[in-house]
Amino acid sequence: MTAPSATARATLAALLLAGPALAGLAGVPLPATLSAWAAPAWAADSARYVEGMGDVPVMPGLAPAEEAPLVFDKPAGRIAQSVMAGAMDRNAVLSFYNQTMPQLGWSRAPQRAGGSASFLREGEELRLEFVEPAAPNAARAVQKAAATVVRFSLIPR
Repeated sequence: MTAPSATARATLAALLLAGPALAGLAGVPLPATLSAWAAPAWAADSARYVEGMGDVPVMPGLAPAEEAPLVFDKPAGRIAQSVMAGAMDRNAVLSFYNQTMPQLGWSRAPQRAGGSASFLREGEELRLEFVEPAAPNAARAVQKAAATVVRFSLIPR
């Protein structure tokens, strides 16, 4: 029997990290072992990361907003900002990142104003801030009314 490929192992790890937050599966136990070849089609989607932030996963259901991400690599540390949006509840987003980020070595910082979240790791701070969707015209305002928009900001501490 051959060992699973690196891609299969990464897909399985992403699946296990996202576990209960995926598609309302909270409370449904995941099998202890999964065949590397039987991974569901959505597993590849769950292995995405926020652009410019390395190992910060994208919650399933979030997609990049129209704004281009900003990334600066400075001697004092990296600075990155990316905006993601999706039709989901703000509490679901916070729950996903409160479960996922500690597994990646981030610790939860005290609650921020406006329901935002902050995580700390190795001299960096990751902020998740909920912002109002930008609407250049009335049609987009109606379309984005149900969207949750999250700004991810990574800064040195």
